[in-house]
Amino acid sequence: MKAIFLIISLFTSIGLYSQNIDIRLLRSINSPEVLPADNFFRFMSRSEAYVVIGVPAGIVTAGLIKDDKEMVRNACVIAVGTAFSFGISAALKYTVNRDRPYETYPDIMKKMDVISPSFPSGHTSSAFETATSLSLAYPEWYVIVPSFAWAGTVAYSRMEVGVHYPSDVLAGALIGAGSAFLTYKINEKLNGRRKYKPCNCP
Repeated sequence: MKAIFLIISLFTSIGLYSQNIDIRLLRSINSPEVLPADNFFRFMSRSEAYVVIGVPAGIVTAGLIKDDKEMVRNACVIAVGTAFSFGISAALKYTVNRDRPYETYPDIMKKMDVISPSFPSGHTSSAFETATSLSLAYPEWYVIVPSFAWAGTVAYSRMEVGVHYPSDVLAGALIGAGSAFLTYKINEKLNGRRKYKPCNCP
């Protein structure tokens, strides 16, 4: 009986300690005042939907115009990965049902309207899925660097506007990157490994 009590106490202490780190980090990022940078971070948060839809749409359009089956396949892999990460994130949101930080802590300022539960960050999940999928399909620095810079900024913006804890964002990034890697590997298994051909652009 004492052992069970000690185990429960240990996990409770770990949970409280983790929550304290989470809120301390968030307080160092989210300002209780309106800042000039808020508009930029709101814009970055809203860019997620446009980029996540626009990237595979643009690739499939270019692939059809060029009659490039590999580009069309890459677009499909990215789209499937996005759907997969969205499904996992949505399922976890309503299973965990975590309150948004501003609902629990009045000093956290909400700078964007949201309607779903907090954990994990769906915006971060989709952004990292797109960045990872692009980087796997086109492993060039000029694809990888801007892709992850954008995804990282989207992730940071969700904390800056006060709608996610750092742990929400971390979980979202892992789900997104994991979904991208999984769909990439499944595509390799189904279609065979293809050697990447760098663009011979002028």
